[in-house]
Amino acid sequence: MRIVSGAPVPDWAALETAFEHNAPDTHSYLDLQTGQVITVVDSRPEDEEKRQMVRRGGSRFVHLDPASSREQYRWMERFVASVEDPTLKERLILAIDGKGAFRRFKDVLLSYPVERDRWFSYRANLLHIYIDGWLEPRDIVLGEAPPWGDPEPPAEPDVPLQKPLGDRGEGPTEALRRQAREIIDRMPALELPAAVAYLLFLNERMPSVSE
Repeated sequence: MRIVSGAPVPDWAALETAFEHNAPDTHSYLDLQTGQVITVVDSRPEDEEKRQMVRRGGSRFVHLDPASSREQYRWMERFVASVEDPTLKERLILAIDGKGAFRRFKDVLLSYPVERDRWFSYRANLLHIYIDGWLEPRDIVLGEAPPWGDPEPPAEPDVPLQKPLGDRGEGPTEALRRQAREIIDRMPALELPAAVAYLLFLNERMPSVSE
């Protein structure tokens, strides 16, 4: 990355969104002539004109590589490890275990506005570090440096995040599901309709749990 006066200034907000959004059918490009971010979604026929423009533009358009789901999941793990409230930390550990982790993680933080705001700042900082690391080795000429300055990596917790394992070496989600099945197996048949109705109620009220 080189900073040259008079060169195009990127749309930094759009650039951040492009690096954060990693859907497999979505592709974003930086227009080196205008600084705009062009996003093309495979399933949208109306994006064909933009798709053709990118193809014809050659080196004018630079493909942006968003932070992978694995990388962003690691950001969540690092944040959870930094949470001091033991109750919230336990809930977040359960939330990020298994499919649907990102949605459940956000759902839990809705009840903790202070920690939710801290997460937004924490994630933004790590995203900026990722973007800087992507731009630095590339010979891209920009009209100004990124507006977030020189972000400092958050301090790593003294103890890395450790997800509790059950007696059978299960993760927390598997242990809870097994426990729930064992409870249902022990219930009298007469009580099962009420138990099933309550579980269905919870499933409808908390759709992210079933992702």
